[in-house]
Amino acid sequence: MPGFTPAPGATSGLTPAPNAPALPIPDFQEAPSLVATLQPAAPAFVDDEFTAAARQTVDGDLISALQQVLMLGASDLHVSAGSPPMLRIDGALRAIENAEAWDRARVSDALRSLLTDAQSERFERALELDFAFTLSANARFRVNFYQQRGAIGAAFRLIPTEIKQLGQLGVPEKVGDFAKLPRGLVLVTGPTGSGKSTTLAALIDLVNRTRTDHIVTVEDPIEFLHRNQRSLVNQREVGHDTHDFNSALKHVLRQDPDVILIGELRDLETISVALTAAETGHLVFATLHTQDAAQTIDRVIDVFPPHQQAQVRAQLASTLQGVVCQTLVKRASGSGRAVATELLVTTSAIANLIREGKTYQVRSALQAGRGVGMHTMDQHLAELVNTGQVAFGAAVEKAHDLEDFTRLVNRSGEADAGAPMFTSQMK
Repeated sequence: MPGFTPAPGATSGLTPAPNAPALPIPDFQEAPSLVATLQPAAPAFVDDEFTAAARQTVDGDLISALQQVLMLGASDLHVSAGSPPMLRIDGALRAIENAEAWDRARVSDALRSLLTDAQSERFERALELDFAFTLSANARFRVNFYQQRGAIGAAFRLIPTEIKQLGQLGVPEKVGDFAKLPRGLVLVTGPTGSGKSTTLAALIDLVNRTRTDHIVTVEDPIEFLHRNQRSLVNQREVGHDTHDFNSALKHVLRQDPDVILIGELRDLETISVALTAAETGHLVFATLHTQDAAQTIDRVIDVFPPHQQAQVRAQLASTLQGVVCQTLVKRASGSGRAVATELLVTTSAIANLIREGKTYQVRSALQAGRGVGMHTMDQHLAELVNTGQVAFGAAVEKAHDLEDFTRLVNRSGEADAGAPMFTSQMK
């Protein structure tokens, strides 16, 4: 890789991949401030001891590729047989410049150099593996290993070391009110890579800074690291601190928590525990891979068999406090992405719709609920277009109801009269 000093042990001989868009590689030594200006060293983490001891044995080209994630502002690195290492920058995948396609053996050698013996055994058994890898004090990655067409592959997601406050993320101020609740269920939803974990981290950080509570998280893997502030924070990682989500959640209520973070509501048992915990006086935050508030409500209920759904509707109506659905949209400036949200606040009217199975009316309730902070995704997208933050074409790709969205957009480029509904400061 010309112009770049690879980590010790790195191999050379990478040549351009045919037809692959390439990224320039700056001189790492000319820009040390990019790494140095990140947050101070994070608190000790379960993978740090392994990383410190084994980093010298990790494949040098893989280390170099991970360093490019930092240098070029990428969010993800993909390593797969038959392709050069690929970076995702502002939502688009591009090949690292001067990197040739890695064959199966090359990919296997590079990726397996990351694994402990125990992790290797788990991967061979399940053919799936989630874990965290610490490249340096300021560079941690959420890693997923998988198998495709008989070959190993991996996706690396950079975990920001800085926990931003909600105002810096561009989510509506109303979202911060969820951190003040004494009890209930709050769901943050959206597709993979939409910033759900970042928003949840900001909410947990707000609780941590403003309340004297016991916060317990169950994550796979742990992403953002929380230091104890006013609250006591215990973070449990599946595979390290507990065998699985269900085992951890069976016992979480015996750990005297005030606030519980569940990394993902994966199945009936996980959702049942979340509802029970919220019902018994705990504040529960969790994520789902859903696109809007109505779909989120239906997803929770549809997990249960038909004969239980009436009871679950009643439980959800009494415990759900809010839903934040989000997605990221490329900025009009071409640099970075803005967050667009849909926000549901459970009023008595919303609770009645849930209880009566009328989730098809939730969208109308959101449209009419601006007075209590609610809005649809299309309303927020239109606001971003009207204020010049996002181009119409980029927003259309994320719109849920094209007719409604187009009606809301002021195509002349001028914002509607009055103050903007939302604040969007995400870089």
